[in-house]
Amino acid sequence: MSGTTTDTTVATPGTAPKGASGLRRLFRMLWADKLAFVAILFLLVVLLSAVVGPMFLEDMAAKTNLRARNAPPFELTRGFFYILGGDALGRPLLARIIVASQNTMVIAAGAVLGSLVVGSTLGLIAGYAGRWTGEVIMRLADVIMSFPSLLLAVIVLYMLEPSIGNLVLVLAITRIPIYLRTTRAEVLEVRERMFVQAAKVMGASNRRIVFKHILPVILPTLLTIATLDFAFVMLAESALSFLGIGIQAPEITWGLMVSQGRQYLTNAWWLAFWPGLAIILTTMSLNLLSSWMRVALNPTQRWRLEIGGKKNG
Repeated sequence: MSGTTTDTTVATPGTAPKGASGLRRLFRMLWADKLAFVAILFLLVVLLSAVVGPMFLEDMAAKTNLRARNAPPFELTRGFFYILGGDALGRPLLARIIVASQNTMVIAAGAVLGSLVVGSTLGLIAGYAGRWTGEVIMRLADVIMSFPSLLLAVIVLYMLEPSIGNLVLVLAITRIPIYLRTTRAEVLEVRERMFVQAAKVMGASNRRIVFKHILPVILPTLLTIATLDFAFVMLAESALSFLGIGIQAPEITWGLMVSQGRQYLTNAWWLAFWPGLAIILTTMSLNLLSSWMRVALNPTQRWRLEIGGKKNG
């Protein structure tokens, strides 16, 4: 029929959708850094354990068995989940580590996400708004940073009930200045670039300039910092639980398991060793992933991973 056109796309052999091509490119860059590849595999296992594990193992992790009290590791006579040994009440350590991963990940993720959203929002305002608004917000960050983060957490949790919500709130507040200062510094630099000035000339609103032009440029930096901060918050939670003012039994985290096992270090070292090893491996994996992200998200450095991925492929 005249006046009508039909837009058809013919798929040619060997072509793939853009989404699949992007995933292959990401995989190649990840494969170029073998340590980062192993790290993300380990983190995926931890994430899967945190999401699925408690559904199947919560009852096993809480059921006492005095016959298996302080059972040594690598003895499978009591079942697979006693491969890491049993705790002081005969509960399988492997099951408890898997169940405890959920609370550990929830606390770390909640604190990092909360501080990232609040801190970056305040940083965008402080960097793009007027001088006085920025000064007021920065003085707020200075007040928070004047207190050592762990000391502030100890004081607040000593006065409040040591619940998961309070722990997330306290750790998030102590990490806000990191994102606030970083975001403000990035905004002050990006706002002077040519594309931002062009958007102003074309009449773009301040909100559009901030969220459409400035935020996408500084977001990779914030994500890299958040990955590193995730490891720090995990260690902070473990320290608070070790001091006895973090999560309380019957809830469990890796830090609380280390705290409960410290009195048995001379005759049952595995009670504190395995959850401590889980903390170490997770924080190490997060640091390796952060190093990879620092290169992968930087357009001027990404070519190193792309070339390495093509050679390995």
